[in-house]
Amino acid sequence: MNPSMINANLNPKAEVVPQLPAFLTALGQRLPAYPGSLLCVAALNLVLRPQLPDDVRNSLLGRHLRVRVSDAGVAFDFSWNGAAFTARRSAGVPDLEIGACVADMVALARRQQDPDTLFFARRLTMEGDTELGLLVKNTLDAMEVPLTELGKQAVLRLLKFLPQPNGGAVR
Repeated sequence: MNPSMINANLNPKAEVVPQLPAFLTALGQRLPAYPGSLLCVAALNLVLRPQLPDDVRNSLLGRHLRVRVSDAGVAFDFSWNGAAFTARRSAGVPDLEIGACVADMVALARRQQDPDTLFFARRLTMEGDTELGLLVKNTLDAMEVPLTELGKQAVLRLLKFLPQPNGGAVR
């Protein structure tokens, strides 16, 4: 039985969340994990690293974190080395694993959904160190701008450094 239908059967008012097609999940499960983690940390370092307060940086030091995208069949393992996020091999149990489907991850990044609401609706999972999970959640909640907007701003900053065909810079 489709897991998204189980929640709908238990609660007739439950929102049906779009899931990726099965062939994309099968593809995601066949992809090697480490290259995906490298891409994940590149995005985290571009978007999130400049926003992290020193106390959060200290608390994350050396901690093994995993973000699992359930319907994509992928997980990204990483840690904070004191200066940046670094990719990790997926060996071992992480200190904290956060998981949700693609649609819910995007809704969280856009601040269209509250993490507590998703957690209590069993659409967002958190396993491992609860204190670390609350630190991550509270840090993200404290950011005044949605992650998607921070991402756009970071990409625009990067584009300013790329050479332009007409010799000018991106404005």
